[in-house]
Amino acid sequence: MPKVVTRFAPSPTGFLHIGGARTALYNWLFARHHGGDFLLRIEDTDKKRSTNEAIEAILHGMKWLGLDWDGEAVSQAARADRHKEVALAMLENGNAYRCYATAEELSEEREKARAEGRNFRGDLWRDREPDEEVEKQPYSIRIKMPRDGEVTIADAVQGDVTVKNAELDDMIILRSDGTPTYMLAVVVDDHDMGVTHVIRGDDHLNNAFRQYQIYTAMGWATPVFAHIPLIHGPDGKKLSKRHGALGVEGYEEMGFLPEAMRNYLLRLGWSHGDDEIITTQQAIEWFTLDNVGRSPARFDFDKLDNLNNHYIREADTNRLLSILQSALENNVGHALTETEASRIIRAMPALTERANRLPELVESASLFCNTRPLDLTENAAKQLTEETLPVIAGVANELEALTDWNGSVIKAAIMAFAEAEALKLGKVMQPIRAAVTGGKQSGDLVETLEILGQSETIGRLRDRVAA
Repeated sequence: MPKVVTRFAPSPTGFLHIGGARTALYNWLFARHHGGDFLLRIEDTDKKRSTNEAIEAILHGMKWLGLDWDGEAVSQAARADRHKEVALAMLENGNAYRCYATAEELSEEREKARAEGRNFRGDLWRDREPDEEVEKQPYSIRIKMPRDGEVTIADAVQGDVTVKNAELDDMIILRSDGTPTYMLAVVVDDHDMGVTHVIRGDDHLNNAFRQYQIYTAMGWATPVFAHIPLIHGPDGKKLSKRHGALGVEGYEEMGFLPEAMRNYLLRLGWSHGDDEIITTQQAIEWFTLDNVGRSPARFDFDKLDNLNNHYIREADTNRLLSILQSALENNVGHALTETEASRIIRAMPALTERANRLPELVESASLFCNTRPLDLTENAAKQLTEETLPVIAGVANELEALTDWNGSVIKAAIMAFAEAEALKLGKVMQPIRAAVTGGKQSGDLVETLEILGQSETIGRLRDRVAA
């Protein structure tokens, strides 16, 4: 078996769509599984719609997802001369012809074919020779499609798919201005780059039969085609912006970890038994095209949130802090001190339990920064009444007298105060939590106080009494 080579070939006309990201992931996994190469080609032949910003968004999205490619990213536009060379070679070997038809003539023929209930083939000049006057006019080059028989593509996902050759039009491969069409460029590039497996969305399945004819016309080996179903929204319709579908950078901004996205996108159309949590190394080991389903998968934000929570809980705490730091500093309005960073690292195991997305973690982690006096949520404010302020003051006095600041000592002091004042423990704990956290999510209250430290805890309690 020759070395496996796959490619991802996005058009830089916008952000890297999440469906494109899954296609890239499948190509990357297949190549890595077989010890082959994964190539990146930017299909930037549409100069009016292609932008440098979109190219940067694609590259950033790929890097964020951890999908490294082999070699340099290839610009399709830079290979236009090679595409033209192949079109002229097809003209020379008789598998293509010059078409001098005007736009008006083609439009008229298209309407005529529609009215007669037949396919438009664009073959007005297939069997004609131009006179001297016509030869001076601009022309495009069209492939001469076979008219008889049929072609069956053994698709690695869809199975055998057959199309009659008579249904195919003589498509343009080189425009009258000398620029290649997508259909030609993609085949030439895939051939020259040694691509052995073309893994892409099933909206390209019809293109495969047209592209197959270019391979045949040039005597080139045809790659293995694998057309994966598109992603649908919860309503069963093609995933779009109305479902909340964004570019990959949008999911990064929403607070999803790249390993969670890789895991989720992997399972969005591929399976390995009942496994749901799949590490990247396992994915590389297990990935084959045999387990790609033929039916569209449905995007589910709830499942993605649950998966992201798992990876947040599993993530290294120092790495999490480095990811959160910029947003956290914007939240609290100052650069993190060593003390604040140390508190957050200690609190991270408890904070991650409740965080489905990173912004939630930023909000809860900000609790451990010095932002006195704390802003109170509505619920926290309700806990701090005229009746509870003396409780807060009394607890502050008790905690200030402690010479040892650890969880068991702190808890014992609070319980002793509640017993001395004939108060239920909840009547003491609730206002303490409100005063110290401002109503932000936190884990065990005593653990929170221990992490904050004696000085910060007492300061926050006194702030509420003085307010």
